Amino acid sequence: MTRGRALLLCLGLFVLGGAGYAGLRLAGVDGMEAGIVAEALLIAVVVLWTGSYLLRVVSGRMTFMEQRRRYRSAYDTLTTEALRERFASLSPDEQAALLREVGQGGGEPTP
Repeated sequence: MTRGRALLLCLGLFVLGGAGYAGLRLAGVDGMEAGIVAEALLIAVVVLWTGSYLLRVVSGRMTFMEQRRRYRSAYDTLTTEALRERFASLSPDEQAALLREVGQGGGEPTP
């Protein structure tokens, strides 16, 4: 979430609290009680929102973590494909030499 979005969200919560207070006043609730009820509702919203955030943090389902997993998976797939293509483009002797160098080959090139 960007800083601007966070500020808009806070402004929205502020407006929501004012609208709740105004709505309660229009419904005939006393000013003091309307303020307490509106504040209690806003506190409940903030506590639930914070709780959902903490749950996502603990479970690892945060947006950043999901993006990182998708990026890593795509990167690994792309890298693996590119390496396979480059290995296939080598001559059999170069393949055998490379496999010996990394300690994987018995000296025979792969078809």
